Amino acid sequence: MICDNCGKKGVRTRKTTRVYGHGASLLVIEDIPVCVCPHCGESYLTAETLHEIENIKAHKKKFTVKRSTPVAQFA
Repeated sequence: MICDNCGKKGVRTRKTTRVYGHGASLLVIEDIPVCVCPHCGESYLTAETLHEIENIKAHKKKFTVKRSTPVAQFA
């Protein structure tokens, strides 16, 4: 792939986890593909990925499973 920022070849895709919302409306999405350029260091999401994230957020009951996770508050 070619980097949208610097135009060089070699962009790699890696997976990441992002958290949206807070409290009872907290949503964690795992395995989001992120494009990372080894030349300029830029990381970005494609339009297709952003569209799918919005779809997941809009229909989260269809896509999610409940899990419990420990949460710590910074003191």
